Amino acid sequence: MLNFTTQILSIFLGLLFTSQALAFPMPNANFRPQAASRSLSLDYNFEGIVSLSNCSGSLIRFENSVSSDTAMILTNGHCLESGFTEPNEVINYEPNARRFNILNPQGQAIGKVSATAIIYATMTKTDISIYRLRETFADIERDFNVRPLTLASSHPQKQQAIEIISGYWKHGYSCLIENFIHELKEAQWSFSDSIRFSQPGCETIGGTSGSPLVLKGTRTVIGINNTGNESGENCTMNNPCEIDADGKMSSNKGVSYGQQTYWIYSCLNGKNELDLKTADCQLPM
Repeated sequence: MLNFTTQILSIFLGLLFTSQALAFPMPNANFRPQAASRSLSLDYNFEGIVSLSNCSGSLIRFENSVSSDTAMILTNGHCLESGFTEPNEVINYEPNARRFNILNPQGQAIGKVSATAIIYATMTKTDISIYRLRETFADIERDFNVRPLTLASSHPQKQQAIEIISGYWKHGYSCLIENFIHELKEAQWSFSDSIRFSQPGCETIGGTSGSPLVLKGTRTVIGINNTGNESGENCTMNNPCEIDADGKMSSNKGVSYGQQTYWIYSCLNGKNELDLKTADCQLPM
């Protein structure tokens, strides 16, 4: 999973310190995005972006959320503190007390917010986790002058310009949605309708997992960054392969991918709560 450069060390530490186990992948703490890169922090708005101990994430609202609603954090399913979920595993409304760094528009950490539960998490079909916070949207705006990003309810489109904004690295990337992949397979996990990023521009790295795909020029999240092919292998860890509708397999070294998030709306009930028993819910349950 994206881009795990210290996998063996992380497993070892996880066995020794299970209460502090970090979800894969661990970013390389010695790596820094190139200062000469066109994608500098100053080029991006970090309002609504958060950082985790091992990943990136975003403060999100639904299209019809109100300021008094309990706030939410979106990141990858593989960024859970407990590690990867198994194929076909789903976590739904599990108590949790994780803390997140809230960033200001310039990418500076200005305070922390706290989770009360994991609303939903999976690495099947998509790769997402949604945390419910203790604070409301109004609380966060009052305390930090930070507003959430809005999660889009519709499928993104080819050639849309996007920004991938990482709270972990305080760094951003710009590119286009190049294509949608019928099935993306990485080790034992499979994702549907994955988003392939154009090159150059969005060659994401470890620690950018969970970064929102923001429609350029807006505050709208249309997907979530999660993986990339590091060495050109087929369907191995850190080397996802593409499988088309006819079963043809291919791999693309250096290409990065994101996952769909609009499916969440199909599972909202009349109270705007995620309910997997909702008719026509498209998320795994």
